Amino acid sequence: MSEIVFTRTDERIGELAVRPLDLGTDAELLHGWVTHPKAAFWMMQDADLARVVAEYRRIEADPHHDAFLGLADGRPAFLAERYDPAHVELAGLYDAEEGDVGMHFLCAPTDTPVHGFTLAVITTVMELLFSDPATRRVVVEPDVRNRAVHALNAAVGFEVVGPVTKPEKEALLSVCTRDRFRSATRAARGVTA
Repeated sequence: MSEIVFTRTDERIGELAVRPLDLGTDAELLHGWVTHPKAAFWMMQDADLARVVAEYRRIEADPHHDAFLGLADGRPAFLAERYDPAHVELAGLYDAEEGDVGMHFLCAPTDTPVHGFTLAVITTVMELLFSDPATRRVVVEPDVRNRAVHALNAAVGFEVVGPVTKPEKEALLSVCTRDRFRSATRAARGVTA
C-alpha cells in the first residue's frame, strides 16, 4: 500500500487523504469507477480491466502525469490526476504559463450520496496541488456538456477561459489561481479578510 502524501480534514465530511494510485491493489476498484455510468465523461464506459490498467500504466510511466487514490475516513472514495498541461492533455492547445498544473478528479460511485462530498473532494485536490509552492494556477479541461463539474469548478474559484477542441471532446478550458481558490473557499466557509 502506498504512503499517504496529503491529508485534509473537511469540517462536514471528515478526514480526506491522498496516496499514489497502486495498480497492484487498486486496479479492479479503479475499473469499477471509470466504467460506471456516472463516470460517462471519463469516456471509458466500455473499457475492460486490461484497457484501464494499460491507461494507468501509461500515466504511471509518464514523467508529466500522476494518478492518486483518495480516501475518505480511510476508505477509497475518489481518484485524482495531476499533469503538466504543457506536455499532457493541453499541449499546444493553450498558452501555458510557468506554474500551471492540470487536474482531473472523479468521485467513486455510490448509492448513498453525501451532501457536500464532491465539493470536499475538489477542495482537497486543489489543496494538494497548491501545497506545492511552484503551482501558480490549476488548469482544467472538462467536457463542455459537464455542467455539474463546471459549477464545482466555479465554486472553488475557476475562471472560464473558453472552449478548446481536443481530439476526444470539446472542452471548456478554465484556470484557477491560488488567490482565487483561497478567496472562493474562504467565502464558502463564511470567512472574511
